[in-house]
Amino acid sequence: MQLKQLVTFMAGVAISAGAAAQQYPTRAIRAIVPYAPGGSTDVVMRILAPRMSEILGQQVIVENRPGGSSTIGTDIAAKAQPDGHTIGVANITFCANPSLMKKMPYDSEKDLLPVSLMSMVTLVLSVHPSVPAKSVKDLIALAKAQPGVMNYASAGNVSANHLATERFSSATGIKMTHVPYKGGGPAVIALLSGETALLFATIPSSIQHFSTGKLRALGVSSLKRSVALPNVPSIAEAAVPGFEANEWNGALVPTGTPRAAIDRLYQSISKAAAIPDVRDRIIALGAEPVGNTPEEFGAFIKREIGTWAKIIKEVGIKVE
Repeated sequence: MQLKQLVTFMAGVAISAGAAAQQYPTRAIRAIVPYAPGGSTDVVMRILAPRMSEILGQQVIVENRPGGSSTIGTDIAAKAQPDGHTIGVANITFCANPSLMKKMPYDSEKDLLPVSLMSMVTLVLSVHPSVPAKSVKDLIALAKAQPGVMNYASAGNVSANHLATERFSSATGIKMTHVPYKGGGPAVIALLSGETALLFATIPSSIQHFSTGKLRALGVSSLKRSVALPNVPSIAEAAVPGFEANEWNGALVPTGTPRAAIDRLYQSISKAAAIPDVRDRIIALGAEPVGNTPEEFGAFIKREIGTWAKIIKEVGIKVE
């Protein structure tokens, strides 16, 4: 091929690639949530999806594929055609699973690429009023005096509540007994009845019980106070400097997805998260809209995987 022909050919390839990028997406986009409907991961995706659809010009359809500690749905996303038309929605469990499971159906660091962190969800350390602790420091002292006696609820093994409590235990040197339930709702009911002593609850599931005195809020899991609970200190502020254990939600795509598609998806999430009514609805969940870059989300995932590997080894968390 002569030089002139080669230049013409390469120019044609570049134009075709650019045209393909401009045409994306060409059909509906699946957003696979690896949990049952109703949890924060599902709700945040459903809040963003309609506005992402408007921005992308194609419908974003939320598909729930629960099971296997989120690995079933995430595996479907990892093995999907890498063309930008399938998103996997991940949360805190995505980064803990590699250290918990002997055999994973996918490689968390190789088979999926980061798109954007969608939101950070603050949890609140909540106790039953029968617990004689009025502050985070009181609770730590009480738990240290009675190792393993105090029990805590969670929405299930490797749920955000479970992992946040184990991070808290690791940071403070206390030992408590885990009582997993089948979902966040049953975990809150167990706490309200006094069946369990404490729960790192999502703010929407617990906030109405603080004003009535049915539950007591000791601290929030974010570094700063939550707008939803301005009178409740952060755990970092109250007793454990640097402590942070938030739930989060983010979008991933199969490895091999073109960068142009990733960028369009990231931009749609970032723009949707900045729309006032979308922000308000996410904030009402006790969450903070994010919409950061693929690079920023990738760095976040790497830190989370490393953090959970360390904590899981120290505490000895197991999938039961």
